[in-house]
Amino acid sequence: MVIVSKQNPVVKELASLKEKKGRRARGTFLVEGDKMFGECAESGMQIVRVALLATRERLALAETPLFKDHLGAGELVLLGEDAFKAVSDEKTPQGILAEVKLPDASLQPPRGRCLLLDGVADPANVGAVIRTAAAAGYREIYLADCTDPYAPKSVRSSMSGVFYCKLMRGTREEILEQLDGIPLIAADMGGEDVFAFTPPERHCICIGNEGNGLSEAVRGRADFTVGIPMQGPMESLNAAVSAGIMMYLLGHAKK
Repeated sequence: MVIVSKQNPVVKELASLKEKKGRRARGTFLVEGDKMFGECAESGMQIVRVALLATRERLALAETPLFKDHLGAGELVLLGEDAFKAVSDEKTPQGILAEVKLPDASLQPPRGRCLLLDGVADPANVGAVIRTAAAAGYREIYLADCTDPYAPKSVRSSMSGVFYCKLMRGTREEILEQLDGIPLIAADMGGEDVFAFTPPERHCICIGNEGNGLSEAVRGRADFTVGIPMQGPMESLNAAVSAGIMMYLLGHAKK
């Protein structure tokens, strides 16, 4: 059966996942596009439901062994064009999206190098940081007072990084308690030159809010403060760019 009405309960449930309130209520989030869906399934995330745009091409896709393997025990629903547009967060929907169970976000001490995002507010920045962290080997990420990393824009910007990083959320006090004994490296333009800094093997890089930087709580707990040298009139870099430079420099520093 093809669902065509935007008022259908299934459509409303899926559409609610574009908002934090809906994700929290259902315990799931949205993943859109063929590549992201495939990588989500391959990562082992639990797929609850997959919605396909009811076209001949998509119906043929639903019959392939790979799609059935990726769907697993998830439910398949077919949506008409208006219904699919009501659910999609993309400007140009690809015709496939998945409802995925939110992973456990409970706090625990890190096992290796990690990252603390302190008040990062832009969903695109959070997603871009997660993407780079997954590539750079900082796969344990703590988020204090940040935008939701499972918002559609964050998920999209992460380019599948959300499937491979452990994202842990809590208050600053709760997170700092978990990081007790872990050297904190604060990213701040007033710090020592990061290119000349030799980090401890195990450490946590702290990235602050786009406009206000690190909170006093995190800044006060930091063991080191490092900055990226600037030339000309530039005073700062985008939070995601700064985080990427820091992770690759400090994560691959010669000891």
